[in-house]
Amino acid sequence: MPVRKANAEWRGDLIKGSGNISSESGVLKNVNYNFISRFEQGKETNPEELLGAAHSACYSMALSNALSKAGFKVNFVRTEDKVHIEKLEAGFTITKIEINTEGNIEGIDETAFKTQAEDAKKNCPVSRALTGVEFVLNAKLVK
Repeated sequence: MPVRKANAEWRGDLIKGSGNISSESGVLKNVNYNFISRFEQGKETNPEELLGAAHSACYSMALSNALSKAGFKVNFVRTEDKVHIEKLEAGFTITKIEINTEGNIEGIDETAFKTQAEDAKKNCPVSRALTGVEFVLNAKLVK
């Protein structure tokens, strides 16, 4: 299976500094982020927004796959994630992700759709990663 790559660079301190993010595919190329966009309101992106995008994309795919495997025709699944970050005693923490999804699915009732949606919440790869992924760190000081 492939290993996907993305990278980020931060310059300066937390409040006045800024950074950019790029992805292996080139879809993200030197996309700016900063304190204002993360903790206030700014025009650049932020890690929580990117996490929401990754999870909502994965979730939509997982739910569509599960519904198709169960024999339903999927016209579309749309998902919006709201990623909550709060300042706790331990520091800033992502405390909750609200998943708002809707689907246009042929031949399914509301109860069956909600059952499939709940299963996808537990089983999409990004959901599983957020419950306890192993982090392997390689760190070096560059002079």
